Amino acid sequence: MIKLKNIFISILLVIVLNGCSTMKLEDFKLKKPELKLEEFFAGKTIARGVFEDRFGNIKKSFVVHIDGTWDGKQLILKEDFVYDDGTKELRVWKLTKEGNNYYTGFADGVIGIASGSTSGNAFNWKYKFNLSIGNSKFKVDFDDWMFLQDEKNLLNIAKINKFGINLGTVILSFSKE
Repeated sequence: MIKLKNIFISILLVIVLNGCSTMKLEDFKLKKPELKLEEFFAGKTIARGVFEDRFGNIKKSFVVHIDGTWDGKQLILKEDFVYDDGTKELRVWKLTKEGNNYYTGFADGVIGIASGSTSGNAFNWKYKFNLSIGNSKFKVDFDDWMFLQDEKNLLNIAKINKFGINLGTVILSFSKE
């Protein structure tokens, strides 16, 4: 009985500690340059990235060619992925600017609506996603952070979790073409 209790407490502790992050969007409000998604992603952008599992092993690398259009209210991002194993994927994001710094969005695979805000040079948004792994789909949570470095370069770090346990991290570098 004591062993089972210790296992339960250990699992609970891992879940709680994994979910703790001290980074807050407000911490970036004075950071420059100011990130405006509709300005950065309008036109052609290329991204290069990797997926790192929770043990620090790079499992996949990829390149994404992005074509963005902004109509004054909605930003549409057509993303063409090419993975290191030769597989390809097309994802179309539709982001709506709901307020000065607040956005909602949707793409195939997103469960419900993604939502997030900008502050200074940062953007943080969260969403649930049906992640395909082999022939299976897993419902995971994304905690996605973007940081504008200059007018042509943006870094993206997205933590992927399931039941509060970190499964891995996607790291991307976006560059304006």
